Amino acid sequence: MNTEKFIYIVAGGPKEFIPSVIFSEKKDVKWMGVDRGVTYLLESGIIPDFAVGDFDSVSKEDWKSIVSKIDEVSRFKPEKDETDMQLAVEWALKQKPTHIKIFGATGGRLDHFMANALMLSIYQKKYSTVKIEVIDVQNTLSVHYPGKYPLQANNGKKYISFIPLDNNVTGLTLIGFKYPLHNHRVPFGSSLCISNELLQETGTFLFENGILMMIRSTD
Repeated sequence: MNTEKFIYIVAGGPKEFIPSVIFSEKKDVKWMGVDRGVTYLLESGIIPDFAVGDFDSVSKEDWKSIVSKIDEVSRFKPEKDETDMQLAVEWALKQKPTHIKIFGATGGRLDHFMANALMLSIYQKKYSTVKIEVIDVQNTLSVHYPGKYPLQANNGKKYISFIPLDNNVTGLTLIGFKYPLHNHRVPFGSSLCISNELLQETGTFLFENGILMMIRSTD
């Protein structure tokens, strides 16, 4: 029995950065739209299960369409403490998913992107059994805490980078990589682990302390 539960969050970043294939996704997915991302879903024929945002970037006509087609819509004033994405992720986590995939969170404003990327470190620690990723046409971003992690080769995104999010990443070991490491400390701000590659179909990374962001990319 398949116990995996996927939630796809589509935000309002430039649509050309969102992999178009997701809109024809066949697996059982709960959809969530964030601000202008709601209109992306409706234009693709997908009625999201939930919509959230201040919707300051949608037209009056789009807003009428949103409230007429979607059962659960939460609209907030732009003057709030949380970003729309934070509200979206918190709603998604309440659904007890196994996977959250976030689209439309890159390619636009850098402040929004950085907030979205770094926010993962908070939720990934608190909800360690949920796999949370930020995905666009060129990159897949995830955050990891100490442990041992297997990796599968992905010819579409063959470059693998590890970015320390604090100054205490120690014991980093990379197995099956073009540039291996053994029990290495990687300080905050280091570019040591940028643009690595797997040498085979599977590899492993493990570390003892700290927080690592992993980005899998294509040129």
